[in-house]
Amino acid sequence: MQGKDFYDSVLQFYDQAARFSKLDPGILQQIKACNSIYKVNFPVEIDGKVQVVEGIRVQHSHHKLPSKGGIRYSIHVDEDEVKALATLMTFKCALVDVPFGGAKGGVKINPRTSSVETLERVTRRYASELIKKNLIGPGMDVPAPDYGTGSREMAWIADTYLTFKYGDTSALGCVTGKPVGQGGIRGRTEATGLGVLFGLRELFADADLLKHLGLSSGLAGKRIIVQGLGNVGYYAAHYCQLGGALITGIAEREGGIYHPDGLDVAAVLQHRTDSGSILDYPGAKNVADSAGLLEYECEVLLPAALENQIHEGNAARIQAKVIAEGANGPVTRAAEKILLERGLVILPDLYLNAGGVTVSYFEWLKNLSNVRFGRMGKRAEEASLQRLVTTIEQSTGKSISAQERALIVHGMDEIDLVRSGLEDTMIVAYHEIRSVMNQVKGIQDLRTAAFYSAIEKVGVSYQSLGIFP
Repeated sequence: MQGKDFYDSVLQFYDQAARFSKLDPGILQQIKACNSIYKVNFPVEIDGKVQVVEGIRVQHSHHKLPSKGGIRYSIHVDEDEVKALATLMTFKCALVDVPFGGAKGGVKINPRTSSVETLERVTRRYASELIKKNLIGPGMDVPAPDYGTGSREMAWIADTYLTFKYGDTSALGCVTGKPVGQGGIRGRTEATGLGVLFGLRELFADADLLKHLGLSSGLAGKRIIVQGLGNVGYYAAHYCQLGGALITGIAEREGGIYHPDGLDVAAVLQHRTDSGSILDYPGAKNVADSAGLLEYECEVLLPAALENQIHEGNAARIQAKVIAEGANGPVTRAAEKILLERGLVILPDLYLNAGGVTVSYFEWLKNLSNVRFGRMGKRAEEASLQRLVTTIEQSTGKSISAQERALIVHGMDEIDLVRSGLEDTMIVAYHEIRSVMNQVKGIQDLRTAAFYSAIEKVGVSYQSLGIFP
């Protein structure tokens, strides 16, 4: 039932925001509905035996093309879960002005217990099934990594697509999240986690919300409990720690650890790599029930694992003042009602974890243009800055150190441009959300405001297509 509960929550969030829209009811119904659902069962030889594997691809919205969304590998994948994730992707892209429709994919397989050979066979066969139906491509639908997948799987998909579409110079744009050497972009790996930092930074500079919460400005000294030490959770915690926050708790499937003075996130990850578990990290308290760790006292609770982690059963016991949704759908609709009544602030998933799709958009642009960002301008920019510094030194008679000079004259390369674009995207989107809360009577929480902003943008797209009046 978990996938159905997740999808129901997403639709309830949508309905809550749609109540405030003046768009035609027909447009609102079209925006809400999934445009297409494709399910396929294919045989794969695993350990000498043929097994049937189920794959799903949902394209929620075609108001803009291509549609965009990750591929999840999990034995628990079901149609409702994928529909929920695809629906969120539509509004996530619209909110942060990434010109994609929403999509999502899933394959029923356990990536932790499957061999690399099995994963490659399944990935390539799943990709082949989608390609044969013209369901993926740089102008149609562009997958990306999600839970259980990464750059390796995306490289396999790209290679399979190139086999079918030999000679297509834009073919690498069929998928994002690839290794840098195979058409990927620098900064994509940490993009979602870094976006979480930018989002939290904006909230902790928002005087009105901080006054409501009784918190001081800035991340420094704020206690954060993180659920999930995967890609999103690790990088979000890492960058928040660099920003001065204290990561006091980390929850994972094997249990949790807690230290009131803060944990070294990089050291915890290394400990888990060495021992296979975050438990027994030196100096930290083990928490056998990792779900219970979510109820510990902190300023920010950062769920970055799976959906439905904060629900009607535990919402009343959450002691955090801010819930930052690094994962998709970690808070159910029933739980949100309880949390908002208690005065908590929720930074919603369709905003906070949009860093991944934002940088995926940059990667897609790079693949279509077939040029590395910064390649043509970096040296010219550095030469110009060098001349400027030299002129200032000559006119003032003062010189600067070699270290200062290197910092000043550094030209923007790919990762600088990517991070700059990501930061700007998260800042602009946050203030758009807050503007909705200030201007639309009745909207009092960040999620409803974010959905409303996204709905209005998607509605404009449908109107511009001439489909609706």
